[in-house]
Amino acid sequence: MRKLTAVNSLLKRNNYLLPRHGSSQTAAQRTSSVRETETETKLPKMPPFNYSPPPYDGPSTAEIIAKRREFLSPALFHFYNTPLNIVEAKMQYVFDENGRRYLDAFGGIATVSCGHCHPEVVNSVVKQLKLINHSTILYLNHTISDFAEALVSTLPGDLKVVFFTNSGTEANELAMMMARLYTGCNDIVSLRNSYHGNAAATMGATAQSNWKFNVVQSGVHHAINPDPYRGIFGSDGEKYASDVHDLIQFGTSGQVAGFIGESIQGVGGIVELAPGYLPAAYDIVRKAGGVCIADEVQSGFARTGTHFWGFQSHGVIPDIVTMAKGIGNGIPLGAVVTTPEIAGVLSRRSYFNTFGGNPMCTAAGHAVLRVIHEEKLQENANLVGSHLKRRLTLLKNKYELIGDVRGRGLMLGVEFVKDRDLKTPAKAETLHLMDQMKEMGVLVGKGGFYGNVFRITPPLCFTLSDADFLVDVMDHAMSKM
Repeated sequence: MRKLTAVNSLLKRNNYLLPRHGSSQTAAQRTSSVRETETETKLPKMPPFNYSPPPYDGPSTAEIIAKRREFLSPALFHFYNTPLNIVEAKMQYVFDENGRRYLDAFGGIATVSCGHCHPEVVNSVVKQLKLINHSTILYLNHTISDFAEALVSTLPGDLKVVFFTNSGTEANELAMMMARLYTGCNDIVSLRNSYHGNAAATMGATAQSNWKFNVVQSGVHHAINPDPYRGIFGSDGEKYASDVHDLIQFGTSGQVAGFIGESIQGVGGIVELAPGYLPAAYDIVRKAGGVCIADEVQSGFARTGTHFWGFQSHGVIPDIVTMAKGIGNGIPLGAVVTTPEIAGVLSRRSYFNTFGGNPMCTAAGHAVLRVIHEEKLQENANLVGSHLKRRLTLLKNKYELIGDVRGRGLMLGVEFVKDRDLKTPAKAETLHLMDQMKEMGVLVGKGGFYGNVFRITPPLCFTLSDADFLVDVMDHAMSKM
């Protein structure tokens, strides 16, 4: 009798109508229905987390959307059919207005490095705010020099001089200007499918039409992208690098200002450069008098796991390194680090950045470095990222929709295609899958020129259990497509 009551209860919970006396449905059929229902309701379980947010008493989602439409840029867009209103966050989790928890596998576009509202970073910022949050670099304050000293200690070679900015776009703009001043040349080589920012020079270096406006963009030549998955030479890095040589010989005076490249293309869809490409490209550019700029805005600060900086996995040392995003764990902060010789070009005139290097932001940046070191987040990114990539690769073997799994550490990409041979982008399927995963509590990003790549760039405190939950949710969602 107890068993029958339990069966009836389960059926009611799942909106099944109980058969009346005399129904033609057999006991076997009813038992089968119960089993199917139990299978349907077995969703992956999110790892436990010892925090519940207080009740939210702010504006509703509808009110926020209305204000965005009225007062903010019409170019703004949002993920998901039903936009997500995030009101609080802790470490690798975010909470909506109803207190529901989500696993954040996007990290604010590879920006949250230590974890949302990490106490060490928060305390450092609050402590500095109580002293002085802004003065100007015309006065002395130890926070900027202390952070600069700690930052250059993570870099190889003669990369010893820091210029602070507020964003990655600003950092790349400054780096390109310094390259041009130092060499006396204007031409810069960038890669197709790259993204370096949305200001004047950086939009020129960016090579995706999705992100380029029809304004004057001169002096940048875009080389063939060394994409092992979609590229014409597969994984042969040196063949791709020969295009850099041809661009310089046939598109410039033979002398260039430099080369700028991401170690792993982020906005472009987490594209790893073909092995051997960067050493060969750097050599070609330097022989043409140029300097080499490593854009570490997304791949820096231990995200790739095996190294602190993405370029280190390629065995090269750049002349200029740009960084932002993870440098401040969400605080607006960027930087350019270069050699003393190249840095000297800015002394020819006055260079000034009002907010770059302010005490509050540099206190946050210094705290980020401490947390990465003390909590061994680079090692964690390597361990968890390797496990996550293995599990995603197994998922690829299960579903034809997955064309490629790539990346390093906790900077991973999953590309979806309708046909593996033709590599036809599965854009609609990518959006649908994102939406279904959100409903089950997992947030991922989207990128790639065709919008068919999952960008998985969570906070570096992501755990093995988090990784398993992400893949289990993805597996469950794909099984229903």
